[in-house]
Amino acid sequence: MRSRTCHVVAALVAGLMTMSLAACGRGDERVTDSFSVGLLLPSRAVPRWERSDKPLIEKRLKELCPHCAMEYANAEDDATMQRQQIMSMITKGVRVLILGAADTRALRSSVQEAHDAGVPVVAYDRLAEGPIAGYVSFDGAQVGRLQGEALLKAMGDKASRGNVVMMNGDPTSANAAWFRRGALSVITGKVNIARSYDIVGWSTQSAHANMAAAVAALGPDRIGGVLAANDAIAAGVISALKSAHVGKLPPVTGQDADLDAVRRIIKGEQYMTVYKPFRMEAGAVASMAVALGRGEDLRDIATTTTNSPTAQHIPSVLLTPRAVTVGNIKQTLVKDGMYTIDQICTRQLRPACDKAGFGR
Repeated sequence: MRSRTCHVVAALVAGLMTMSLAACGRGDERVTDSFSVGLLLPSRAVPRWERSDKPLIEKRLKELCPHCAMEYANAEDDATMQRQQIMSMITKGVRVLILGAADTRALRSSVQEAHDAGVPVVAYDRLAEGPIAGYVSFDGAQVGRLQGEALLKAMGDKASRGNVVMMNGDPTSANAAWFRRGALSVITGKVNIARSYDIVGWSTQSAHANMAAAVAALGPDRIGGVLAANDAIAAGVISALKSAHVGKLPPVTGQDADLDAVRRIIKGEQYMTVYKPFRMEAGAVASMAVALGRGEDLRDIATTTTNSPTAQHIPSVLLTPRAVTVGNIKQTLVKDGMYTIDQICTRQLRPACDKAGFGR
């Protein structure tokens, strides 16, 4: 009888131990999947960061890790502020940082501090210097090539005789240099680059001022095309051309497919933009962040590697951009769900939309 009782007790103890271990396992899973991810974006001046990237990253993080939390901060083009934001997030205990750097060089020491604190940093859209754990962006050289090819096509036979003004991005951005190299690889020797400006902070106002200076120097009728690095810069360029009473606007490039830029394309004021499917970029960076938070390897996510001035073989995802003109807005931006026709075609734009073949 005693032996049987002992066996029963032993079985109960074993069962309780199994239940306890299982409960601990479940608890460990909950702990593993309930960490914080810090998202640091660089600017409010460029609409995409707040309107597209932030909500898309937050949504995908929740899908991949329902119990994870997201800490968010925007640097407003201030690298000193972003350094403080990084330190604040490390202090709060975030497990991973997603960094869209306000200044890729100036943030190097902060990336190192995060690394030393055991917080991996995923560079988003811009490759920050320092010990970066992963990198997600679009092929910047291809962005520039698409802009250059579109500009040559729009200028047509006049390309060899036309003056081109280059409105480059922020000189502190590695991406701006990447875009510029890509564009130059296409247009060098085929057009006369009459003026070239670096636009600090990708500012619409600075672009306006510099374009006004170019018009004053070259004359309003002697500008054959403008290679604007993004849509915010394109907005400043076009406003300056209008202020100078330029009769027929020259072709102007852009990037980011901002809604206002798409409307300018419909109106015939801006020739093209470069569409970078932000949903894919946001999805890739969220996947990297969750994998790092769980202590997983990035090799199943990264499709290539990238070198920076301070790090080699960074696991990377480099996505493919697409050129958008009035002829393929429906096949790109509308088809992908970035905008609806009703969002693009305001009442004032309805005649232009009808002319462009935008049926409801």
